[in-house]
Amino acid sequence: MTAIPGTPPARTVLVTGAAGFIGSHVAREAASHQNLRLVLMSHRRPVSVTARRERIVSADVCDPRSLHGALDGVDVLLHCASHVGPTTELNRSVNAEGTQNLVNEALRAGVRRIVYVSTASVYGRGTFRNATPFQLTRNPGSHTSLTRAEAEDAVFDAGGIVLRPHLVYGEGDTWLLPGLARLLRALPGTVEGWTAKLSVVSALDLARLVVASGLAQAERLSTTAYHASHPAPLQASTLLRAVATHYGIPWPDQDLSRSRAQQILAKEPSRRGLAMLTTDHWFDGTRLWQDLQLAPGPGFEAEFQLSRTRSRDAALRTG
Repeated sequence: MTAIPGTPPARTVLVTGAAGFIGSHVAREAASHQNLRLVLMSHRRPVSVTARRERIVSADVCDPRSLHGALDGVDVLLHCASHVGPTTELNRSVNAEGTQNLVNEALRAGVRRIVYVSTASVYGRGTFRNATPFQLTRNPGSHTSLTRAEAEDAVFDAGGIVLRPHLVYGEGDTWLLPGLARLLRALPGTVEGWTAKLSVVSALDLARLVVASGLAQAERLSTTAYHASHPAPLQASTLLRAVATHYGIPWPDQDLSRSRAQQILAKEPSRRGLAMLTTDHWFDGTRLWQDLQLAPGPGFEAEFQLSRTRSRDAALRTG
């Protein structure tokens, strides 16, 4: 599936989930490359057209018939569409079966490179310290993660590339920050100082990595599975203080034990995030940056402020 060394760079790129959080950032990043023609795919939500070089395709990965012909003439497939939620059937239909449908059509159409945006959640629960993909075994702890791992297998079998971000923040996020805000409001204190080290990546940086992985010459990609994160881990307290400031949540003046926090959150949906914030989830992402010869963004504080500014500006434009 990867490009033959020495061949001209890919010219036509298709982005799935182009109206979603990550997909919309990937679409904008791809549009910044003047030599690319873009095909933007979405199922239900409308996609904004920003350049004459863009073509919109309405298709459902769950329906192979709707995909037929959609990838004709496409050089690179950047697969950003996924379903995250408790609905077992929808997870399987979109993530596992939908990705297989998409891969089948990509193979039929002669697509040269497939890049799939997966998740580090495929490793399941545990403590992870500066871990590379080769040091870890996938052990999904939820049906969502299981079907994302099955989607990875379809991409691997086709010779594609899998990127595994952990926590993604930025303009358009409707999951990470709101979820952390709910947890902060439910707890009357910090938890053991919030000292865990976390792998995070801005949506802007992730988009750069996704597009660059799709366009890179084959000899520059040293493996098929990468962690997609900023090389420097972020302490949980830094992330949570930023969330508290963003939502106007007072920072507590007491510290709780993990067991006490678990008791308080026993009936809260946000309890699932506690383990992630109290033990290290640090995935080594340096290899991808090195292989792509890219420099990561300035880091969380600067990029988080930038995303807040852009979100505010977008709200003012549509208000």
